[in-house]
Amino acid sequence: MKLAGFFVVLCVMVLGAMVFQTVRQELSLRTLRTRLGEDAADVKKKENSIVEIKNKIQELRTSLESTNSKVEELKQKKAEIEKSVQELDQTLETCNAEKVNTGKRKTELEEAIATVKANHEEAKSKAQGEIQSLKQEILDRDKALCAYADMTNAEAKKLCGVPEAPK
Repeated sequence: MKLAGFFVVLCVMVLGAMVFQTVRQELSLRTLRTRLGEDAADVKKKENSIVEIKNKIQELRTSLESTNSKVEELKQKKAEIEKSVQELDQTLETCNAEKVNTGKRKTELEEAIATVKANHEEAKSKAQGEIQSLKQEILDRDKALCAYADMTNAEAKKLCGVPEAPK
């Protein structure tokens, strides 16, 4: 009986140990299931946030591409504008050079005109002097001829400027 009591106590102890082990494993399983559920929820949240971030990245890529294309267009426009500015600068430089040349030529022409006018005035005054002297010579000759001319002749009177007497 002692042996039967010993086995009963031993069986109760083994049974208690098995119950204890089972309860401990159940609590551990429950804890694991709870953590698994929480982790699954966290994973879902993170997956959703990853999907949202991917969508935002895609939107940003799209806007970046459109912005890059606009930047390229603006670069092309800038290059065209710079090219036309250079062409206009060259045209302006050419016009300024032509203006300077025209100004020099104008000055030269004005000087030439002034010289020609001065020479003309000088020649004119010389010519007028000569004309006056020639007129004076002619008048002197005419007077000398009239002194020798026969004033009885009507034609001689007319040429010498003598008034005819009334008839």
